[in-house]
Amino acid sequence: MKKYAPIRPTVAAAQAMAGAPSYVRQGSLEVRLARSFKEIKAAQKLRYKIFYEEMQAKPDWRMRMTKRDIDAYDVVCDHLLVIDHDRPKKKQIVGTYRLLRQEVAEAHSGFYSAHEYDLRPLMSESFKAQMGEGRQLLELGRSCVHKDYRANSTINMLWKGIAEYLKDHNIAYMFGCASFEGTRPEDFKEALAYLYHNHLVADDFKVRALDGQLVEMNTMPAEELDVKRARRALPPLIKGYLRIGCFIGDGAVIDTQFGTTDVFILLPVERIASRYSKHYDLGAEANDSDEKVAAAL
Repeated sequence: MKKYAPIRPTVAAAQAMAGAPSYVRQGSLEVRLARSFKEIKAAQKLRYKIFYEEMQAKPDWRMRMTKRDIDAYDVVCDHLLVIDHDRPKKKQIVGTYRLLRQEVAEAHSGFYSAHEYDLRPLMSESFKAQMGEGRQLLELGRSCVHKDYRANSTINMLWKGIAEYLKDHNIAYMFGCASFEGTRPEDFKEALAYLYHNHLVADDFKVRALDGQLVEMNTMPAEELDVKRARRALPPLIKGYLRIGCFIGDGAVIDTQFGTTDVFILLPVERIASRYSKHYDLGAEANDSDEKVAAAL
């Protein structure tokens, strides 16, 4: 995104952040929402380190100068943080997820994913009826965890925090983009075809990549797939979402800024809440899917 909103949030937003709740605390680690613009800046610095220094994303001049991953959505999103209170003050934020609720998106510039995918099926009256009265969507994005904390225990805490957030804001479905590293879809065409044939979202609510950006996923017949090989080629984060029960949108999109090929993820909240929320089974141990998601982050 080349368009930038003002760097600092409004006074009202700052006051709201100051009262943000804490969701999980285990030892020195805490998961909660950002409570100040300073904490958002620290999350942006962590994102820059991971996306632009460890990975292959391409920063613009402003990002290079500030060493922060910045876009116009940061000032309206909630920022879920993993904080290690035993680290030096300026290095305590070791994980983050950016959260954009539907009510906030509709009051501002819409959803980030709308720059790649046609989200109108999720705004239809039939989909609203399926979600239930008073419930809303949540967009997830900009997820990353410091390399020293990519363990299943940390990711389990992060998802417990998300589960509490979902309950607080009456979320019915989460969505966002997950990525293959690289901009040559032919390098993982079998994995994309596997997603298309086995996990495509229902026709009534089919989110599809925008015209001009769509990369066809249905490049080979289902009977020609080597399913085991295709699943091995999936990024760990996508594998983790599939284990929870996500659906996949129609069409991939190449993101040249981040050096990735994106697919659209749609996930019913009940499948998260039953696993992670303290109102269900907070004491459950992290499993293999958590560890694989941790590796992806």
